[in-house]
Amino acid sequence: MKRILAFLIGALVLSAATASAGDPVRDDRAARIDGWLSAHAGMDAFHGVALIADDEGVLLERGYGFANREWEIPNAPDARYRIGSVTKQFTAALVMRLVGEGRLSLDAHLSDLLPWYRADTGARVTLRQLLNHTSGIDRSGVPRLIAERACSPMPLREEVETYCSGDLEWEPGERFGYNNAAYLILGAVIEEVAGRPYEQVLAELILEPAGLLHTGMDHPEVILPMRAEGYERSTDGIRKAPFVHATLAASAGGLRSTVRDLYRWDRSLYTDIVLSDEAREEMFTPGLGNYGFGWFVLRAPLGPGGAERTLIRHPGQGDGFYTVFWRIPEDRIAVVLIANLYENALPSMAQGIVDILYEREPRMSVALAVRHAFEAEGIDAAVARYRELRVSEPERYDFGENELNGLGYALFGDGRTDEAIALFALNAEMFPESANAYDSLAEALAARGEIERAVEMYGRALAVDPGFEHAAEMLKRLEER
Repeated sequence: MKRILAFLIGALVLSAATASAGDPVRDDRAARIDGWLSAHAGMDAFHGVALIADDEGVLLERGYGFANREWEIPNAPDARYRIGSVTKQFTAALVMRLVGEGRLSLDAHLSDLLPWYRADTGARVTLRQLLNHTSGIDRSGVPRLIAERACSPMPLREEVETYCSGDLEWEPGERFGYNNAAYLILGAVIEEVAGRPYEQVLAELILEPAGLLHTGMDHPEVILPMRAEGYERSTDGIRKAPFVHATLAASAGGLRSTVRDLYRWDRSLYTDIVLSDEAREEMFTPGLGNYGFGWFVLRAPLGPGGAERTLIRHPGQGDGFYTVFWRIPEDRIAVVLIANLYENALPSMAQGIVDILYEREPRMSVALAVRHAFEAEGIDAAVARYRELRVSEPERYDFGENELNGLGYALFGDGRTDEAIALFALNAEMFPESANAYDSLAEALAARGEIERAVEMYGRALAVDPGFEHAAEMLKRLEER
């Protein structure tokens, strides 16, 4: 009966959302958004699904490209995709649900919640600090978990004991540091308190009440209708992403979903279907790093005429997939993009959609133009193209710092270190007041063995931002060699 009611709730949400079709203003916005997304698809920069909604309901839901390239099966709004770290908002909501039931306290210490966790660090970390990424718990174990266990799932408690129980990196509460280990630990806390597996508790307390019938842990061995494959770009073209068993990411990033379910989830967060007003307010209150519980929350000049709006967002990345989920609660705008070919342009695409919704001209990601020049003629042509466009078409393209930085890391990750250094150096030239630009360049230089230049660039990063701890740490390591 619960599942039937949840299905009916979801059907009513979607039918109500599409009932306002025929409004010329909304139809024009939908057409412009579709044109924006189609332009990216035509540039081979978007393969996935999109659902865009405003206060009246769904404006656009459509698939672009293929869910399965081998069989040329098109992407569609009801296809199911891995959503990576978008999982964290569900884990945070589940914790807040248990807090509301009096079964957890945000100020309880980890050692009180998990008797088997190492007491010396667990006694210093609270549930709140796990939720808002200020716990200081060692973050190096999760990459090691993925590297060592990519194809071999293991129980969540064993993951936490083996890979998430290192020494603290800083005193809890002092700093923000995005931390997958913290959210794996939260999953273990949920299992300990509820006495049942994380995914079962999530289904009972969050997914079923909200009508999210196509959301759950992505078990790759299960035959799942409409499952999309994940792909990635390489120097040899597009290939299937390396296999990683999604359940390893568990409560930090192991869920799969659909754009329609994420829209239902968005709408449920305006009600008390899942969470009370008090719980939602706590979850959406930003702390260090503009992070609440499972969401980044910030004020940004997004509205008409650049008026400030609250932007609640979270990305999810990995295994060939990239999810961008933006919410603007004042106007009940939801932008959900899920790509099954990883592309750095997705945040720029989301920004363009918001621009269209507020009657502004969107700006194309300059990284796409630079990438096309690189693929056609090499890195010198790519650098020249960037310089040319910055002078000739400054209003048409987004020249934000992250444009070149993201493309540089895509090349760096593909082993194209020399080309990545060229882009990082160009970015540092364009953004001489950015500590992050120097930090990225230093990292690539160190990888190429140019230690002296790397030390210089880390020094520049610290000159811009003396509190940049990553640069300080890396500089110390290089100077100790």
